[in-house]
Amino acid sequence: MTGVRAALPLIDRIAQAIESTLRAGGKVLTCGNGGSAAEALHFSEEMIGRFSKDRPPLATVCLASDSTVMTCISNDFGFEQVFARQVVGLGRKGDALVALTTSGKSKNVLLALQEAKTAGLMTIGLLGPPGSQAESLCDIAFTLSGVESSHVQEAHLLVIHLVLEHLDHVFG
Repeated sequence: MTGVRAALPLIDRIAQAIESTLRAGGKVLTCGNGGSAAEALHFSEEMIGRFSKDRPPLATVCLASDSTVMTCISNDFGFEQVFARQVVGLGRKGDALVALTTSGKSKNVLLALQEAKTAGLMTIGLLGPPGSQAESLCDIAFTLSGVESSHVQEAHLLVIHLVLEHLDHVFG
């Protein structure tokens, strides 16, 4: 548990950034591949629905949730553009992008982060090892050293749940 306790200030910083985005009228975009896509979707659905208590729905879109959009973009522009094109279409200055990648190397996530930076979105990464290209594109990055990708995803889920707990508290 020492590792989690040490990470609490960073997790609180992520929660505060998302809270500030929402309070200013922005929305939270989420993205990831595979298991990280599932976690991105889980984060968004708990924001728009509810986590542990009733509160108003919070503005969020998971960029990995619409299979028709994803297959259209993949077919016409390549899978590398699947999230970036959605960031351009849906993201606005003052929004936030929460990008999940255990490797920090996923080209489609990197391009989404680049587009988000260009458009003036806050960029938040739930990542694997420190020093990745994804980390360099994030305003706030949660990283983990020396663990398997399955354990990285488990840690990401803990971060997501702690952030959701915070959002339930402040918006409930």
